[in-house]
Amino acid sequence: MERILIIGCSCSGKSTLARAMGEKLGLPVVHLDQLWWREGWENVSIEEFDRKLERVLTRDSWIMDGNYARTMDARIARCDSLIYLDFSRWACLWGMVQRVFRNYGKVRPDMSPGCPERFDWEFVKWIWNYNRNNRVKNELHLAKARHAKTVVLKNRKEVQAFLRGL
Repeated sequence: MERILIIGCSCSGKSTLARAMGEKLGLPVVHLDQLWWREGWENVSIEEFDRKLERVLTRDSWIMDGNYARTMDARIARCDSLIYLDFSRWACLWGMVQRVFRNYGKVRPDMSPGCPERFDWEFVKWIWNYNRNNRVKNELHLAKARHAKTVVLKNRKEVQAFLRGL
């Protein structure tokens, strides 16, 4: 495992898993949110994001967390491992509540500077509808990644067991 892609619903723990794996495996961690957002929750242009992403994808090793569907095929083509956090909406909503309470007004380590944690009803709706809108797509991504080791984790206990087994 040298180029690991972690996907799944927001607040499922993709960034937390990426950091833990990075520490355990000694691999650099790339948070796609840091490539996409600039200060004040302003996104970079698509062209700038694609340039940043291409520089990362050409590296020999990385752990990358994030969905960003438009670039999924390019990332899958380059990964050697794909981890899908297929959590329930309730688990992700609980993760969001914990994240907001723990970090409200502060910038998380997986975010760009100047993007403090906030509460947003649109984000709640995104999480609520994520599996309905994305589960089939994510299963197709897994099928496209036949060349890669694929792992599907259904809850935080499975994530912890996976980390212990590394």
